[in-house]
Amino acid sequence: MPGQWSHLYNSPRWRRLRAAHLHEHPCCVMCLAQGYDTTATVVDHRCPHHGNLRLFFDPSNLQSLCKPHHDSSKQWEERRGIEPGCDANGNPLDARHPWNQRARSTS
Repeated sequence: MPGQWSHLYNSPRWRRLRAAHLHEHPCCVMCLAQGYDTTATVVDHRCPHHGNLRLFFDPSNLQSLCKPHHDSSKQWEERRGIEPGCDANGNPLDARHPWNQRARSTS
């Protein structure tokens, strides 16, 4: 969490929104997509807010994540623009991955 926005994460409004979101969505969405049922401990902004209050407090911009996914996979995805990971055959999971784009254009 960038220091310049830490005051937003300490606000009573955020604490209420975070608690309500985790109550309604208690499982990590990335774990669920991989077939695991893991309790989420982090409420993540799907679209980075960069201090924009509308995005920061928008319930539709939130997702529940476990700490390992938030601190690794989500950060990796934000830096590179694609979700990490592959299936059992080694094919990338993310439809935005260049391999998947190429596979679609050749079929």
